[in-house]
Amino acid sequence: MISNFTEIGIPEDIAKAMDDMGWTEPTPIQIQSIPVGLESIDMFAQAQTGTGKTGAYGTIILGTIPSGTMTPSAIVLVPTRELANQVSGELTKLSKYTGHVCIPIYGGASIEKQLEKLKKGCDIVVGTPGRVRDMVTRKALNLSDIKTLVLDEADRMLDMGFIEDIEFILKAMPKQRHTMLFSATMQENVKQLAFDYMVNPKEISVSQDEVILDLTKQYYISVGRRNKSWALCRILDIDQPKAIIFCQTKKMVDVLDERLSGLDYHVEAIHGDMPQSKREKVIKDFKEGRTDILIATDVAARGLDIDDINYVINYDMPDDIDTYIHRIGRTGRAGREGTAVSFVTSEEEHLVKEFQMRIGIDIEKRSVPEAEPGQRDTIKRVVDYDQISDVFGMCKFEVNLGKKDGFGKVSLADFIIRNARVRDVSIGKIEIGRESSIVEVHKDFGNRMTMDLTKSRYNGKKVMVRVIQD
Repeated sequence: MISNFTEIGIPEDIAKAMDDMGWTEPTPIQIQSIPVGLESIDMFAQAQTGTGKTGAYGTIILGTIPSGTMTPSAIVLVPTRELANQVSGELTKLSKYTGHVCIPIYGGASIEKQLEKLKKGCDIVVGTPGRVRDMVTRKALNLSDIKTLVLDEADRMLDMGFIEDIEFILKAMPKQRHTMLFSATMQENVKQLAFDYMVNPKEISVSQDEVILDLTKQYYISVGRRNKSWALCRILDIDQPKAIIFCQTKKMVDVLDERLSGLDYHVEAIHGDMPQSKREKVIKDFKEGRTDILIATDVAARGLDIDDINYVINYDMPDDIDTYIHRIGRTGRAGREGTAVSFVTSEEEHLVKEFQMRIGIDIEKRSVPEAEPGQRDTIKRVVDYDQISDVFGMCKFEVNLGKKDGFGKVSLADFIIRNARVRDVSIGKIEIGRESSIVEVHKDFGNRMTMDLTKSRYNGKKVMVRVIQD
């Protein structure tokens, strides 16, 4: 097994640690970047989380810097506290036989404890730009011996406004160094950062078909906003997954957390406004299996690397391909199969087509899983008029009145206007049948059709209304 790694130049003591970690063979980004990095060539690489990039630059760092030093020889800058812990943990495992010491430093945690660790000395620092700058300003972190710099998830760091901190840190270290930049996207600002601070960098890119893991089944469910919770509970009740549920906003994370907790699901939530101690506890509980469902925002879930997640649920559909790829990369890892399901409203279906074109893989449309006979829904499905209406906002209803009752189009419209308090301009096409009729009514009056019209009678006959949802 070790030979699979040593064949691409990975030192044997690092390959042995990889074998202990259960890794079987190098990933595409490792194959492309490690031989280049071990020659101390600057590079900027496009690679998503979940493609093995930490193992790639970790190998390069451990294979090119000494161990047992007091001042660090390598530094890795990352956008979030979670990723700092994740990367530091993986580098510590990779250095099992090399003896390198790695320390994570980040904001939102005790600065005194981090100062104590730095005083004891280390070979590698992994940190967020703000806290690293703070430590340099305090003269607690000496970057004068840095030989290798890694900017991990550079696009996120720039999006989060860390450019000034990054430039401050770069000026505090030697100009002659080995620099590597890893990013999920290659936007112009990322490329500019690479060319401003690198010497003849080599560009490496992992293609999209290598990014999307073959073990992840992707599908989507067409469901309106009002029925997302119903669809979610069906999946949780039937499949009982270990899942991450992604929401677009912190507020939606809190709302869904409260809703599911109130229904006795064992869930935890994580987003950027939570105290660091709370976030660390949530992640620990999820990793160690005390919680099976984690509700998260994209930024909070950045850097989560948990192998036994078998479901990713996009409760809110992301509006860009990079976020979609990052999310579904949380499952289908370490040789295990995974499922990624997205809840898609009628207005968002164009995103599915766009994503399919970009990744070259079909995202299958499926229905909400059927409940077992006798199994009751935790949340009842409601009629979502926004979802079933056409582009003009019209919905179809079947009414048990027709020619047999003496109705024509005009008289039936008048009956509905009078008894359901529907405005005349809100009634569309009417198809009169013998015993029942199909009527188009604007979605704003949907509840009046099902609740008010059904209270009326015609010649002693109780009026019945069925919403046509197909």
